[in-house]
Amino acid sequence: MITFNIEKPDAAIAETLQEKINNLTKPKGSLGRLEELALQIGLIQQTLTPSLHHPVNVIYASDHGIADEGVSKSPKEVTRQVIHNFLNGGAGVCFLARQHGIELKIVDGGVDFDFPSIPQLIDRKIRKGTRNFLHEAAMTQEEMELALQYGAEIVGDCHKEGCNVISFGEMGIGNTAASSMWMTCLTGIPLIECVGAGSGLDSIGVQHKYNVLKASLENYKGDNSPLDVIRYFGGYEMVMAVGGMLRAAELKMIILVDGFIMTNCVLAASRLYPEMLPYCIFGHCGDEAGHRKVLDVLQVNPILNLGLRLGEGSGSVCAYPIVDSAVRMINEMHTFQQAAVTKYF
Repeated sequence: MITFNIEKPDAAIAETLQEKINNLTKPKGSLGRLEELALQIGLIQQTLTPSLHHPVNVIYASDHGIADEGVSKSPKEVTRQVIHNFLNGGAGVCFLARQHGIELKIVDGGVDFDFPSIPQLIDRKIRKGTRNFLHEAAMTQEEMELALQYGAEIVGDCHKEGCNVISFGEMGIGNTAASSMWMTCLTGIPLIECVGAGSGLDSIGVQHKYNVLKASLENYKGDNSPLDVIRYFGGYEMVMAVGGMLRAAELKMIILVDGFIMTNCVLAASRLYPEMLPYCIFGHCGDEAGHRKVLDVLQVNPILNLGLRLGEGSGSVCAYPIVDSAVRMINEMHTFQQAAVTKYF
């Protein structure tokens, strides 16, 4: 199976970075979260002058067998329809990516549809959707390993193209259900606290979703190890995102994290390689039940809280300008000495 060589950023430069931030022409700490982000990015890049190059939002897409149990308000064919909307530039994340100059890459990891050859669609289809984890494992060991590899390879390609800051998004009807299973199994948080409305279920629908997932958990006979949980309940797009995140951390890239599903992908990735967490910047706290609880388990503070629950990488793309502001702050603000301003704190 693919392995990763991930090293935590060397903290030796932290004191010098903080000193530079503290000596910019402002009261100490007055730029709040921007100062924290500048320190984190400087540590990731091991420099006092960090930079952002060729930002990319990779959207992995796949269908889920558990969707056959009615755990989502949307039918499975919506996955392929939204793929076409991505490719035509009409989806929610598309206008955000255009606004902020972020390249979109769309990956078919396991959509239950035979797409014609489309240059803008990266074909990494493993199977036409996962199996129904109410009754059996969503994927085989070999399929999981292939998904990790594909996800990592695509990020490697982005890096070769000059990208050093990468966002991850997803598309797959049923993937909040899969994420809820990862969340409860990998954190111990009761399942009832991990299940939400997804694409818009009402209270009766949420209760049905919970009942299906509870039965799935009762039917699970695995060893509850992170890899087994990832394989048994995950989607191909989710496992590809895990592989992509791990490769990004290995390459010392900045990882922008989106909503509930991608945060659970970070949870899974960090259970395999805890050293990957310092490379992650969490874009927002979404409106899906359980997202805040996963963020709390990871002990991270998201940048935005806009009530988003779209997925697609929309929240992390929205947060990108804040990250850019932090980098501009440390590079473009003058120090007290440069500006000939008396240090007033």
